[in-house]
Amino acid sequence: MPGLDWLTAHPLAHRGLHDAAAGVIENTASAFAAAIAGGYGIETDLQLSADGEAVVHHDDALGRLTDGNGRIADLSAAEIKAVRFKATTDRILTLGELCELVGGRVTLVLELKSRFDGDRRLVQRTADVLASYAGPVAVMSFDPALVEAVRMIAPGLPRGIVAERHYAHREWERLPPSEKRRMAHLLHVVRTRPHFVAYGIKDLPAAAPLIARWIFGLPLLTWTVRSQEDRRRAHIWADQVIFEGITP
Repeated sequence: MPGLDWLTAHPLAHRGLHDAAAGVIENTASAFAAAIAGGYGIETDLQLSADGEAVVHHDDALGRLTDGNGRIADLSAAEIKAVRFKATTDRILTLGELCELVGGRVTLVLELKSRFDGDRRLVQRTADVLASYAGPVAVMSFDPALVEAVRMIAPGLPRGIVAERHYAHREWERLPPSEKRRMAHLLHVVRTRPHFVAYGIKDLPAAAPLIARWIFGLPLLTWTVRSQEDRRRAHIWADQVIFEGITP
């Protein structure tokens, strides 16, 4: 897709420019405002509520950073919006509220969270909200099925695949080894046709993302850059960083 220079023009603050020690929690309005003030793009996460709203939250369930408990998928948008982040006045945002907050001032990169169950409703709701958003925005997902769904539902919306080499974290245990290999080596690209790749910094260099970058010209983001060593590696192998905890 032509005209994606904005995607790599500035570092992307991972879940906003957060600093828990200073009371600025990830994926909150405060973290997003700090990223905007710093001139950084924003990377954040979207989940689907029980009534089909796209909400800004990383975890599948409440409780790690918020008051309350329960799975996001089992709660209505109204119930989720009422939840407060611990020791703050911030509350969980909807995608529409995030778009209003950012207002096109910086790049938004939205990771669509997936349960790898074929549910495309988050894609549809995200596309519906973004249809009236004029700012620079892209979506991405670890799930090739969701990236393919973006291609079908909103072909003009810049889309990317998030990937890593080993998928060793326990969250990937339910996926068969064959699927993890396909994801690691980007073997789904014929059907997903991503416009960019976001690959784990600890796994660079790796053949698949570098082929995508050097041969096919796809922008390569890398995550999550948290150290000077990560930053040096990113400078060699990637076009831009998704960072936290350091000055990029």
